[in-house]
Amino acid sequence: MKPIIRAISILLWYLTACTPPVPLYFGQGIMAGEATDTSIILQTRITTTDTLVNGDLNGASCVVHFEISEHANFEKFMSSDLLYTDSTSDYIVKYRFNNLLPNTRYYYRAVYSKNIGDLANSNPGTFITNAGKFKEASNSFVIVTGMNYYHHYYGPYDSTRAYNNPDRHLGYPALAAITALKPDYFIGTGDNVYFDHPSSEDFNSAIKRGKKPHPGGYNGKEVIDVKGMRRKYHEQFVQPRFRELFLNTATYWEKDDHDYRKNDADPYIEFPISHELGVKNFLEQLPVVYGESDTKTYRTHRINNELQIWLVEGRDFRSSNDEPNDSTKTLWGKEQLEWLKKSLLASDAVFKLLISPTPMVGPDDESKKDNHVNPDGFRYEGEAFLDWVVAQGLDKRNFYIVCGDRHWQYHALHPKGIEEFSTGALVDNNSRAGRLAGDPESTDPEGLIKQFYIQGTPEEASGGFLMIRNVPSSIPELHIEFYNEKGEMKYKAVKMAAF
Repeated sequence: MKPIIRAISILLWYLTACTPPVPLYFGQGIMAGEATDTSIILQTRITTTDTLVNGDLNGASCVVHFEISEHANFEKFMSSDLLYTDSTSDYIVKYRFNNLLPNTRYYYRAVYSKNIGDLANSNPGTFITNAGKFKEASNSFVIVTGMNYYHHYYGPYDSTRAYNNPDRHLGYPALAAITALKPDYFIGTGDNVYFDHPSSEDFNSAIKRGKKPHPGGYNGKEVIDVKGMRRKYHEQFVQPRFRELFLNTATYWEKDDHDYRKNDADPYIEFPISHELGVKNFLEQLPVVYGESDTKTYRTHRINNELQIWLVEGRDFRSSNDEPNDSTKTLWGKEQLEWLKKSLLASDAVFKLLISPTPMVGPDDESKKDNHVNPDGFRYEGEAFLDWVVAQGLDKRNFYIVCGDRHWQYHALHPKGIEEFSTGALVDNNSRAGRLAGDPESTDPEGLIKQFYIQGTPEEASGGFLMIRNVPSSIPELHIEFYNEKGEMKYKAVKMAAF
């Protein structure tokens, strides 16, 4: 099949006028997403350069296909259908390979017709499929939030704090630390980009005009259209450290407020980016779903015989933030909540991890009304769910919550007995001191939450990430480690299986 696929690809390139004769690039690299024990979604974007030009990375029309193999040299491989990049999908192509083997390392690459009779391959990527329910394995994954491009490169509204080290052109330092740890999986819990912060081009234009950029987007305003939303992902994933990391790590993605509409956004606020557009852009830019038959973004994955994760959706189904905090107000929606409870009870995994874009234990800032710990937010639903967890005995059987959104790392215990681990912000310039239990300006003014670890002062605040790894043994263990952006472990919790 190999010669046939290549011959057809070349012919289609010629017939459809794949943007010749200028060189084409995989400017945002290649990405593997949503690994299961038998499937993977592969994604790439064909571009006209491999660096930003005027703050953006233009796409190019072209015929592309993916090749996937158990062999690093692609001695034998499977090919995808022929795919065509065009402007309607931001020149992104995706393909889901099914019928893969569990707990198996695969290699993949994207191929496009560079010239008539000449094909160009991306650098090869690799990933490992989930082991699934019936196979023992030790798997590791890194969990992050708060990838604020503007704060890193230009300072948090203060240019004197911009990151200007010699490695600036490579991207976020934390990505190098993650790559060095060689995790099996990478989970972005949301705030993967920031629509309500300036872009690099906006910043540079403002400086030339002698003006200080406003914490919005275009010309002092938020990103307001599809072009601006897409540009945020272009400038993010063109960073060399992202491209290197994703060559060796499969990804999972959730969205939160900043990469959906704006800070604390619900579906009902007035904003140029509509609810529908925010949902569509997330599905377009990331390998989360394939096709349009089912675009629900809450799901669960059995990583191996010991470990199962749940990824929930916090924006699509929520009530208005301004509604009263009572039994009718929901962040998850009735259908998702029923699915979550049912799937948790059906699981026989030793360790169960609920990975939420927003916190459920905290504490958080008292002034907010965006999440499950805010008294004027969705606390009623959050507390009711934790009551259900306790009633089912899951708090005694290795059920833990991991959350993004908050800009500080912490390990906290709710009075009901449920533990939560906050990833903290990936970008150092996006981190801050966290709220301490007992702080009158927190959601826990009475100090009922126990904090085992927290970046509680400005001196302790740092960019970083969370790494989780299960360790099979006679008594299985779950290792939960907090790192700063330099790759220094700052805190570790070890959880022993409870049967």
